Amino acid sequence: MIRGWYTGASGMNAQQARLDAISNNLANVDTTGYKKDVAISKSFPELLMRRMNDDGVIVNELGSYDVAPVIGKLGLGVETNELYTIFEQGSFKETGSFTDMALSGEGFFAVSTPNGERYTRNGNFMVGKEGYLETKDGYPVLGENGYINVADVRFKVDADGIITDENGNEIDRFKIVRFDNERYLNKMGSSLYNTNDIAGEAYIAEGNERPTLIQSYVESSNVNVVNEMVQMIEVNRAYEANQKTIQAEDSMMSTLWSRVAVKA
Repeated sequence: MIRGWYTGASGMNAQQARLDAISNNLANVDTTGYKKDVAISKSFPELLMRRMNDDGVIVNELGSYDVAPVIGKLGLGVETNELYTIFEQGSFKETGSFTDMALSGEGFFAVSTPNGERYTRNGNFMVGKEGYLETKDGYPVLGENGYINVADVRFKVDADGIITDENGNEIDRFKIVRFDNERYLNKMGSSLYNTNDIAGEAYIAEGNERPTLIQSYVESSNVNVVNEMVQMIEVNRAYEANQKTIQAEDSMMSTLWSRVAVKA
């Protein structure tokens, strides 16, 4: 019976992790370039249940085998395995601002932060006081030659990310990076990502790996509100089911101690 408490509690913890991920997705439904998270759960190893009275091992010329027949499996609960980010393409929204950029395809803008180089899909940029292209948080956007100094001119960006001024002179080219295992990137807040040993080092995307840049557009989040609300209802039902399991186990334990144990 005590095992039933732990199994039900593990199920509640797993559903709580799912609910936290869904709540965060809904909170960022209007965040430019946001990628939704999904909590992935895994079950603990199952135990085989055998008939105790038939326990034993037979040894013959064919080898040895257990004569206790398997009568079923015993589950021991679940746990949250990982918080998985889905890098599915979001829809494009026209802004009319020449400083806004969207990436069509896989890849990330590179930005400079006090903690080092970070990466983002949020192309809602602006021109800072010193004429550098920056994120809304004031982090300089990186080109392949360093900070992008546009001097507050109405620059143009082609599909390959090459930035030119009003006279057609090339200023720089956006540093668009890719990773070997992008699904393992770490979210750092403020629409930024950081790499790790599993994701691999960032490298400049070229050729077919390089996404298309679209000027005066931004990428919306890939969160589907209807799907998230449906999943939230599903999580609540599953949480309640695990809660009732614990209550039933508690009721049986109470009966065991108040009736059976007392009479014994």
